[in-house]
Amino acid sequence: MLISLTVGKVDAGVAVLLTEDKRLIEFPSILLPPSISSGSIVDITVSRNLASEASSSKSFLALQSAIYSTYGQTSPSRPILHCRNATQTSVVLEWDPISLATAQLRSLALYRNGSKAGNIPRPFDLTSTKISGLAVDTAYAFHLVLRTSAGQYSSDKLTVRTHKMTDLSGITVTPGVLPGALRDSLSGAVQRIGAKIADSVRIDTTHFVCTEGRGRDWERALEMNIPVVRPEWIEGCEREGRIVGVRGYYLDANPKLRQVGQGVGVQQAAQQQSSPRTMPVRQQQEERRPASPTSAPPASTRRIPPEPEGADAEEQSTSPAPLPPAKDNAELASRHSEEVEDNAHAKSEGGREDTQRDLTMNTANTHSTTTGGNATPRLEVPGGEEDVGEEAPRSPEGSFSEVQL
Repeated sequence: MLISLTVGKVDAGVAVLLTEDKRLIEFPSILLPPSISSGSIVDITVSRNLASEASSSKSFLALQSAIYSTYGQTSPSRPILHCRNATQTSVVLEWDPISLATAQLRSLALYRNGSKAGNIPRPFDLTSTKISGLAVDTAYAFHLVLRTSAGQYSSDKLTVRTHKMTDLSGITVTPGVLPGALRDSLSGAVQRIGAKIADSVRIDTTHFVCTEGRGRDWERALEMNIPVVRPEWIEGCEREGRIVGVRGYYLDANPKLRQVGQGVGVQQAAQQQSSPRTMPVRQQQEERRPASPTSAPPASTRRIPPEPEGADAEEQSTSPAPLPPAKDNAELASRHSEEVEDNAHAKSEGGREDTQRDLTMNTANTHSTTTGGNATPRLEVPGGEEDVGEEAPRSPEGSFSEVQL
């Protein structure tokens, strides 16, 4: 089809063309002849190129097929979680290698009981992990969450229950340097308790058993913080029927720390608790039992009181002698009451004598003062005066003796 157009304006990149019905068309000036200027008339022929159109369509369809086959048929897979081993306080989890297809990895996280436990480092290299510090005989729910550029994918929840103390099936031992006889007996003991043996140190190895600390597996066990114990530890678990502590079974541990038998520690604790309680009761019975007059305490248990000195010696010398032991409780009670009465009577008599002595001394002093010290002392009594008759003799200390009324 031939179309005639009038050039209205020509710029460096675009030319404005006018149609017969006065419509403006912008046309690339590079496609116009070089001598074109404003007012020129150009004829343009327009036709459809079917061959080029078919070739372009074929190329476009091929590109779509390539994109679909590369990015449209595969997608990231959901993680698949498994339980590799479980013990009383730990769980070893493993999963299949992750498949991202054409997506990019964002993170791989482990969740425990609905809460995030942490991200898995190097998800393409590691396919297992160990969770420690769990409670004994407790159920836990785990699942993985894979985040990619194509979306988020979660695994199914895996419920794992930790073992009881009597369940020894979770023990996995790796033997180290052992004599031939010990290695054979170790294999038999492990088989009898239902445990497992691993040829090399792995993530699910719970104990490394040897008699000498050397070798590559021994070094790796130390790096992974795996307990290194002697073969007697397996025998202790078999004897007790439960998992026992490893403190007394280390290579350099004291054998006295090992558990000899089930319940021994409990019996010793019970004896220690009962012994302090029975001794005071026996002592109380001995004290409550009346002592025989002829019997004397043994020399080893008899206490000799220290000899009193000074004023204590004088008080002890003037104190009355102790009464003989009573034959029964009734006689002892009667003697005690008599002693109480005698002491009360003695105190009252002593107080009366002290009062009379003070009165005599005061009177004598007063009379000697009034008579110049040479007159016969007189005693003042209520109702009058009474002559003593003669001078009262003096005591060796220079004081007046008592005057009898």
